[in-house]
Amino acid sequence: MTATLDLDTPGTRASAASPAPDPKRFRALAVIAVAQLMVVLDASVVIVALPSAQRSLHISAANRQWMLTAYTLSFAGLLLLGGRIADYAGRKRMFIISLIGFAGASALGGLARNSAMLFSARALQGAFAAVMAPAALSLLTVAFTEPKERARAFAVYGGIAGGGAAIGLILGGALTQYASWRWTLLINVPIAVVAAVTASRLVTESRSSVRHGYDLPGAVTVTGGLLALVYAFTKAGTDGWQSSTTLALFAAAALLLVAFVAFERRATHPLLPLRVVLDRNRGGSFLSSLLVGTAMLGTFLSLTYYFQGTLHYSAMKSGFAFVPFSLGIITGATLASRLLPRFGPRAIMTGGLALGTLGLVVFTTLSVDSSYLTTVLPAELIVSLGMGMSFVAMSSTSLTGVNPEDAGVASALVNATQQTGSSMGAALINTIATTATASYVASHGSSLTALTAGTIHGYTSAFAFSAVMLVLAAAAALTLIRSVERVTDTEHEFVPEPITA
Repeated sequence: MTATLDLDTPGTRASAASPAPDPKRFRALAVIAVAQLMVVLDASVVIVALPSAQRSLHISAANRQWMLTAYTLSFAGLLLLGGRIADYAGRKRMFIISLIGFAGASALGGLARNSAMLFSARALQGAFAAVMAPAALSLLTVAFTEPKERARAFAVYGGIAGGGAAIGLILGGALTQYASWRWTLLINVPIAVVAAVTASRLVTESRSSVRHGYDLPGAVTVTGGLLALVYAFTKAGTDGWQSSTTLALFAAAALLLVAFVAFERRATHPLLPLRVVLDRNRGGSFLSSLLVGTAMLGTFLSLTYYFQGTLHYSAMKSGFAFVPFSLGIITGATLASRLLPRFGPRAIMTGGLALGTLGLVVFTTLSVDSSYLTTVLPAELIVSLGMGMSFVAMSSTSLTGVNPEDAGVASALVNATQQTGSSMGAALINTIATTATASYVASHGSSLTALTAGTIHGYTSAFAFSAVMLVLAAAAALTLIRSVERVTDTEHEFVPEPITA
């Protein structure tokens, strides 16, 4: 998770006039790492718990995806604004406030008595995470001024982002099976409180010396537009694509997003400078990232219900069933980092997306009798290797040739586009799956056999849609991204976007 960093603040560039290193910086790193782990875990820990939460709170099939998308949507929509708030109001102050707020939102979700209370809590978690994540990264940037120490600090930060998803899936399964799905949220409370108290003692305050305003019109229109779009996809599954409510929501989303672009074009200091996305290479990277996000969270959603509903896995076993996916992403990212200087981002990204498409095609062959070892595991490994390769190339392309003042925005946009795509994709794919299941049952009767086959048909329809999204992402990368030279750290100092599963 990255922030819109002020590259001219003390500590961002090492120089002869740099202040002495903070003696508490490594202890502060431990606190920040715990907070980062909590943010990463929260995006994955509830995936395995979702079926149990759905049964407990009587959440409909059409609305179940909001447990995931309420978090990702508010996180994505407020990420750039969160970085600006942390820079201006004080990074330590906002880091501590967001930790306390995150703890309160987690408690609210863990104690939820209905779906509305749960979804609201998840949205609040995402909002506080949108401030916490960029504040944490900014604090690291300021605290570690020596290049080798900074590299070590960001290695810890990035490693947590890479492995946190796997830990979250296992932890979510264990808590759901041996305690309650509620503990996937409640566990954040003591961790966040302890981190906030410790941060107050160990973390040094810093803030940007330049203030350009918050661009609230931009933040309101982009968040409102994305919310209307996701809600439109959800209503399409219950009311139909041609219902007046669905069409009104799509129209509202279009108006708000057009208004956002208009505001950004006229703003003196926009939340999102349009020059960042209008560059051909970066535009292709951001478009591919959006499409990848659209494909992947919905894939996790479908697999979760396939594991627990069709294969009858326990929550714990379901969590472990996802682990190869996270390991494959880390392996793919490692491979891509070695191949990127030789082949360039276009070849790596296109190849990785093609590999991911192949794995999703394998997922479309799932049936009631499919074996985890012969079908699911190979598909997981193929998809995850491809995703790991493409994520590295996306991060590289998003920052190649960017102006120093735009480096933080460009890096944050990789995360924001993935989270935005995840929000839309989870809603759309859930609608596709439930609609396909209902159509199958209507055509084949409501016997137990037909219901089971219809459910599988819904999952495979969702996987097919995800495969199409990755094909489009590969096409965007192939046609928009030109052969670009690798930018070295001596030309532009930046923090690569962490790889997340």
